[in-house]
Amino acid sequence: MLDGAVKRLFDPLFNGIARYLARAGISANFITLTAVAVGLAVLIPLAMQNYLMALALIAVNRVLDALDGAVARRNGITDLGGFFDVVADFIFFGAVVLGFALAEPEANALAASWLLFAFMGAEASFLAYAALAEKHHFHSESHGQKSIFFLGGLVEGVETIAAFVLACIFPQWFPWIAVIFGVLCWMTTGARIMVAIFTLPGGTPPPGAEIEQDEEPIA
Repeated sequence: MLDGAVKRLFDPLFNGIARYLARAGISANFITLTAVAVGLAVLIPLAMQNYLMALALIAVNRVLDALDGAVARRNGITDLGGFFDVVADFIFFGAVVLGFALAEPEANALAASWLLFAFMGAEASFLAYAALAEKHHFHSESHGQKSIFFLGGLVEGVETIAAFVLACIFPQWFPWIAVIFGVLCWMTTGARIMVAIFTLPGGTPPPGAEIEQDEEPIA
């Protein structure tokens, strides 16, 4: 829900850094793969209950995630880069939840399982709609220039990171945070299903729909 606003707020900063990275020959894909490594590394401090270190790695991962997009927009957005970016995010989100489950299995495992289950619905609805939006040439600039159609929701990247940060600061609250955030993820999935019903062929477009469709297929 807040991704677009936060992106607009920090874009000038990351675009400035991206200018120097691009000049140094550092590619967006390299930054993305580095972000994956950092995201997976968060498992270690979480499993050891070193939540301050985990919080630092989460912050580094998110900075890298912002920079890869800024560099990509400067050098040219590619389909492969978009693929890497989406996969990297989902791997990272899952790693953090798994890390909390490893930290205290008896207290956290069930709540972590619920949250991963909720992530499945949110991610599936996001990717399925993106694939069909490409097929029907839908366009949206609500989250900036993206390599795939970005259908927002009640909870997106910013809200997910906020939940992770809160869990690192108050790790004893993780079960409650995971349960509540899982409910919000399912609400997001439900909202995306409704958008699909109203905008994809087979449904009825609502009045004033914001999604635009090309009149002619793109070669």
